[in-house]
Amino acid sequence: MSEYLIPQKARVVKLWDETSDVMTFQVEFSDSEPFPYLPGQCAMLSMPSVGEAMFSITASPTRQPMEFSIKRVGSLTDEMHRMEVGRQIGIRGPYGNGFPLEMMKGSDLLFIGGGIGLAPLRSLINYCIDHREDYGHIHIVYGARSPDDLVFKKELFEEWPRVENVDVDVTVDAGDENWDGPVGFVPAFLEELNPSPEGKLAFTCGPPIMIKFVVQSLAKLNYSKDRVITTLEKRMKCGVGRCGRCNVGGKYICLDGPVFTLDELDELPDDY
Repeated sequence: MSEYLIPQKARVVKLWDETSDVMTFQVEFSDSEPFPYLPGQCAMLSMPSVGEAMFSITASPTRQPMEFSIKRVGSLTDEMHRMEVGRQIGIRGPYGNGFPLEMMKGSDLLFIGGGIGLAPLRSLINYCIDHREDYGHIHIVYGARSPDDLVFKKELFEEWPRVENVDVDVTVDAGDENWDGPVGFVPAFLEELNPSPEGKLAFTCGPPIMIKFVVQSLAKLNYSKDRVITTLEKRMKCGVGRCGRCNVGGKYICLDGPVFTLDELDELPDDY
């Protein structure tokens, strides 16, 4: 466990804006090899004299450098958004269990994301694309509040739709004069698309209220709870089960999760 607690030095080698308040950072480790990780796992990022916090690793482990897509929500993320190429940060990890890659093999896959919730799913989507022979049809359903709030636009509209047997459907809560795509909330959009549950695993990540209604929509579409998977990484704090802030019932999100099937979540108290 000690190796997860020691920050490794890393340097920002590239950064770009996804939206007005989301930035993606590419980082390279300065004095060591990148630690191995699975899609869905997290890392602790630190900046001296500012603080540290847990973030999903946005890049697939099949692709380097390591990437993080971070929404500006407080003092640490404000400072990160002011970073320039060459800035040094600390990284330690990985934390959490990651997505069930072996369980997924041979299945069709449905990904349902909202806002910055596409970040952890992006890692898994690109992993599956890079191991295309292991997985069936891939369907990506994504939504954001407005066209300006859509993240990973190049992948959504150019790269992923060009991959064999991959479909991408994108909606926004409210359009603008330049938007000619679907308009509507993700759960209702999902029901309209009506993807069959047969032979399929569904993955969802986004704002908690979106996940709540997506889960209800998936139930209407006859997805069984053991075939619906979500991630609760926002509950993770220390990452090693010491602080107790992610304790829910008999589980620690950082140790037993953050990835759970819905039937596993049914075993937890309602306050997760």
